[in-house]
Amino acid sequence: MQGWKRRVVYVSLYEGIAIALTGAVLFLLGHSPLHSLVASVGASVLAVVWNLVFNGLFEAWERRQVVKGRSLKRRIAHAIGFEGGLVLSIVPFFAWWLDVSLWEAFVMDLGFILFFLVYTFVFAWCFDRIFGLPASALPEPDAAGRPAQPCTVGS
Repeated sequence: MQGWKRRVVYVSLYEGIAIALTGAVLFLLGHSPLHSLVASVGASVLAVVWNLVFNGLFEAWERRQVVKGRSLKRRIAHAIGFEGGLVLSIVPFFAWWLDVSLWEAFVMDLGFILFFLVYTFVFAWCFDRIFGLPASALPEPDAAGRPAQPCTVGS
């Protein structure tokens, strides 16, 4: 599975799980069910937009790399880059929607940041194991036309 179909499946699965987890945690932190649901769906919409932008940029960068595949170092860089950019939009949204200061929203979001950093890494790895690597990470065939073996974590 490649291209837009891959991205739609990836984002749909990732965000479906994220909405359920985020909504449940916000509810457990004392927010009303409606506020928790709206906050988790709002954060998901922000994440979907960022996911499409970030992964498009990441795969464009990845295509230009000499070494193909997704090493541990590359997966860590992907997870940090994605989550770092996401914080810049979700913290202000949480502050506004949950009526708290930016600092309070950031502190509240720290647990989410740490969880989603690991979740992004694990989800992307599992997704690649189930659906295969995207074309941008596949190595070029060797001179005889045989596919080269990509560098992957845990293969």
